[in-house]
Amino acid sequence: MRPVKVGLLGLGTVGCGTVNVLARNADEITRRAGREIQIAMAATRDLNRPRNCATATFELTQHPETVVEQPDIDVIVELIGGERPAKELLLRAIASHKHVITANKALIAEHGNEIFEAARRHGVMVAFEAAVCGGISIIKAIREGLTGNRIEYIAGIINGTTNYILTGMQDRGQEFAAVLNEAQKLGYAEADPTFDVGGVDAAHKLTILAAIAFGIPLQYDKVYTEGISDLTREDIRHASELGYRIKHFGIAKRTPRGIEMRVHPTLIPCRRLIANVDGVMNAILVYGDAVGPTLYYGAGAGADPTASAVVADLVDVVRALTTDPENRVPHLAFQSGALTDVDILAPDDFETAYFLSLTAIDRPGVLADVTRILGDLDISIEAILQKEPQAGESVVPVIILTQKTTEKFMNDALAKIESLDSITRPVKRVRVEDLG
Repeated sequence: MRPVKVGLLGLGTVGCGTVNVLARNADEITRRAGREIQIAMAATRDLNRPRNCATATFELTQHPETVVEQPDIDVIVELIGGERPAKELLLRAIASHKHVITANKALIAEHGNEIFEAARRHGVMVAFEAAVCGGISIIKAIREGLTGNRIEYIAGIINGTTNYILTGMQDRGQEFAAVLNEAQKLGYAEADPTFDVGGVDAAHKLTILAAIAFGIPLQYDKVYTEGISDLTREDIRHASELGYRIKHFGIAKRTPRGIEMRVHPTLIPCRRLIANVDGVMNAILVYGDAVGPTLYYGAGAGADPTASAVVADLVDVVRALTTDPENRVPHLAFQSGALTDVDILAPDDFETAYFLSLTAIDRPGVLADVTRILGDLDISIEAILQKEPQAGESVVPVIILTQKTTEKFMNDALAKIESLDSITRPVKRVRVEDLG
């Protein structure tokens, strides 16, 4: 049986990692796939740039269209990132009846519905394990391993850069800007870190996970997204004093009123395993009605971990080459005609507990005013932490931990609290998840 020919679009970190994994584990991969997998051609911007992978066994070109149009190439692996020209290249490959593999989370989250429909019409596969959390294989776990479950929620650390920054703030007491600068020097954060620290990267990943978990179309535009740049080391310290750690979480949750999709800083009890996942590592908690909570942990980025997911997708595609298209694993776990348009909740309808950080004038009656406002909106208080004022200061930090309430009630409460003349600056809130 002839080898399966692969065309690579992009020969950067992940592209070279894919070349190396395929070469290093060639015999093992062939035994698992049932056929040899060979890279036939790769597209790269600079033909002469030094690389940490051997390219002598395949042809290089600066034109990705050339790779897509090669008649003897069976599978296109897209590793160039971004929406364009990646989208056009993948759609062209699909129209040419080539199977495609991508690590492009933004492309799948924002254009996946269109891409999957094109693949369905042409009878080809689109594999995208590497688009979410690198080498953890969370897509396969939800789409196949937990297929007998009704998924209740997904919650986790799905961006390594933000986790590295929050770990530094927690362990070394540094401010956000200092740890971000360190992350950039180490290559964990981009020169422009907006997509990571602003939550966009995590929102793309959560869009994909929610669609697979709940059988809904991809709906990136409905993910509530909040970053970590406003967090301070005092917030981290106060959370620790209450028995919590702050993590940047992606949460997709099934509720009686619809589905919540949100990305934001989150207080997690220190006793939870996932609260102790540090550095650039990722971890995702999936709760199924039959299996209960399951935790998936590992490297979310990097050459070899991401290449591991790309090669796993390649093996899956090779195994399914002769399978009738109607009998393959569906792209979004549910059959294409069985996706449901469940309501995605607006932020006002989210229900969670809250960590509130107030700065108040040090005088009698301030706490009574604040607790009265919360009580009038049926917001119960779990704990209060009032700190001593700094020498010479007339204001004190006050930390309040509430029980669950809706975002709308909390918005109303904060507006009233901030209108008090005793509150000197906007109230900071961080949502709390017990994950019980």
